[in-house]
Amino acid sequence: MNQRNVAFRTAGHTRGPITRLASPGDAGELIKPFVFLDRFHLPVGDGGKMGMHPHSGIATITVLLDGAIEYRETTGAQGVLRTGGVEWMNAGNGVWHDGGLAEGESALGFQLWLALPPEDENGPCDSRYLSSDQVPSVGPARIILGRHGDAASPIQPRASLSYLHVKLADGERWTYTPPAGHTVAWVAVANGALRSGRTTIGRELAVFEEGAAALEFVAEGASEFVLGSAVKHPHDLVTGYYSVHTNAAALAQGEQEIQRIGKQLRAANLI
Repeated sequence: MNQRNVAFRTAGHTRGPITRLASPGDAGELIKPFVFLDRFHLPVGDGGKMGMHPHSGIATITVLLDGAIEYRETTGAQGVLRTGGVEWMNAGNGVWHDGGLAEGESALGFQLWLALPPEDENGPCDSRYLSSDQVPSVGPARIILGRHGDAASPIQPRASLSYLHVKLADGERWTYTPPAGHTVAWVAVANGALRSGRTTIGRELAVFEEGAAALEFVAEGASEFVLGSAVKHPHDLVTGYYSVHTNAAALAQGEQEIQRIGKQLRAANLI
């Protein structure tokens, strides 16, 4: 079996408790439809909220490794996400949301943006929130999106992709065999380190060579990471401030809807 090598890696840019590992203008081009990735580690008492802000053309996926965060959306959804929980918010044609630490809590996790295909980028918005016990597992891997082995996430995007949360003990070996057509693959480490071939991956994003071969890992210390694989998104990434679309007309439509919702929020003194 041929081992896929690491083609690109980055420790990202850290500002306070957030490390930006990928954006649409940099590593997001290599791993699309995954176009944005933040690792966050918010300490107790951070207290700050993001504030209501808009998105269109993407889905946001938050995987909470530890702690608790609050969320609120213009879809009407609101609540608290706890350790092991998953947030899926399909912004579609436009939505606003807010989030931050739950009172007295810290939070460690990843937030990912997924570029939506043309069929969904200006469609209805929707969201799903899963508790830890609603996320299926195969071996050391929890299936956040898509499928792995004989298990499937309750959240199934239209695009062919898988997004996993994996924990390995020190020295444990694990092999990931991507589904057919998943030529895009990457990992981002939260704790510990991984050895893949001759490369040791620390607390960073590592993008693998495009191809079909399996990915082989050995944990160096107790390790926790997320992994994504997918059929490559064949469209351009046309970006607004909080939006990603496949063309300028779709972006304009999404931004128009964002402005409409924003006007309603300002009239109600909610932003």
